[in-house]
Amino acid sequence: QFQFVESGGGLVQPGGSLRLSCAFSGIDSNIGWFRQAPGKERQGVSCMSLKDGSAFYADDVKGRFTASKVSAENTMRLEMSSLKFEDSAVYYCSGCWVAGKDIHSMNYWGKGTTVTVSS
Repeated sequence: QFQFVESGGGLVQPGGSLRLSCAFSGIDSNIGWFRQAPGKERQGVSCMSLKDGSAFYADDVKGRFTASKVSAENTMRLEMSSLKFEDSAVYYCSGCWVAGKDIHSMNYWGKGTTVTVSS
């Protein structure tokens, strides 16, 4: 049984930082973050291996976002910095895999958490 519970979203100014958390169950391989802005398709943000902690990032967040797993917990975090208006979206976590430069999801979703970047 898969379960994903996202939290930590909020309102932040451009250039600011925010940390998201994802409590998950039923996943033992890769887990990723995805986001969906109004009127846009859901986009892969990151995909992290739970075995070695290595992570792949979408080009538009590379160097600004960092995914990590909380030790001994089924919790993943996404540290976001230098936030831009275009980072505003509902953020979700789910199982993932990478093909080329694309991050794919297992298409099983929680309710998400909303990030709004606004001045």
